Amino acid sequence: MQNNCARLVESLTAAPVAVVIALVCSFAHADEAPVPVTAVQTVALTRGPISRPVHAYGVVAASASNVTTIDLPYIARIVQMRVQAGQSVVRGAPLFVVQADPAAVVAAAQARSAAQLADDDLARTQSLFDKSLATQSQLAAARKAALDARQALAAQNQLGVGNGKTTVVAPHDGVVTQVSAGQGDQVQAGAAVLQLSAGTRAGDAQPNVTLGVEPSDIASIHRGDGVTVSGLSTALQSAHIAGRVVMVGAAVDSQTQLVSVGANVPTGQSAFIPGTRVKADIDTQSGVHWIVPRSAVLHDAQGDYVFQTSSDGMAHRENVKIVVENGGHYGVDGPLDAARKLVVVGNYELHDGAPVRVENAKQGPAQ
Repeated sequence: MQNNCARLVESLTAAPVAVVIALVCSFAHADEAPVPVTAVQTVALTRGPISRPVHAYGVVAASASNVTTIDLPYIARIVQMRVQAGQSVVRGAPLFVVQADPAAVVAAAQARSAAQLADDDLARTQSLFDKSLATQSQLAAARKAALDARQALAAQNQLGVGNGKTTVVAPHDGVVTQVSAGQGDQVQAGAAVLQLSAGTRAGDAQPNVTLGVEPSDIASIHRGDGVTVSGLSTALQSAHIAGRVVMVGAAVDSQTQLVSVGANVPTGQSAFIPGTRVKADIDTQSGVHWIVPRSAVLHDAQGDYVFQTSSDGMAHRENVKIVVENGGHYGVDGPLDAARKLVVVGNYELHDGAPVRVENAKQGPAQ
């Protein structure tokens, strides 16, 4: 068209007309200028679980459901203490040796002799009854006396007094969390001698990790939210154990100004023993969404949106809704296409239908 315009201008003798035609031709040529192409960078679109982590700090404690209090049903003196607080023990391991109070030993001996006497009397009465030398009521009384004596002996045997000296063993594997009596102490019946904590198991309903959470975050935390615990010490920083929130506090602690959250974390035989200081990430607002980098999401009067590229080399705007934020990513909902790439760099210069040239830093220009 430019050559045609030139020939037309040269053929005209009137200068003003030539100038006008030249201007018209220049404008027509300007309309044919190529549309600018925007260089962008893209990433693949993914969909999956995402949540907003709430950071907290706390301490490992013994779950109430897994703590066994070891006591004695009779008055006794601690002859020998075989364990100390913090020690791991296996089932059947000796915990301490006790000497029963003399009165308890006498009561146990009397129960044994009374049971033996009642059994002998019942056998004698039965023999007399068989010879018609004892009445039915006498036999019934002997039977009742023998039954009462055996029940009294069974009660004494349940106390475990025996001959007076007894070794108390661990009823299960665990850790001695507290020792309340020492060697030589006399303990009363029912008084705690020590506490034995078993390893917490997955699915337990009682908390064994207590965390402090900022009051502003507590509304987003619910029972059942996932928790990942790691240690504060250098040795435990790389150790991670997953658990669940089982208790959410409803009041602010007056000293810490934090709200307590209880988590159940199956520590088992790990290094996370009771008293270990820990940090934790609580997964809140968990759900399955499109996971996109923060740089991909733009905002205008119509709301949040992203750009996706298509096979025709164009950028297409898609409106989205931000549901959750996790570090450098958003979890969004919207009519996105997993087959199309997501624009993360250069999107500020785009509009719907704008031509683009993909120049990913690692891959070079897209083919």
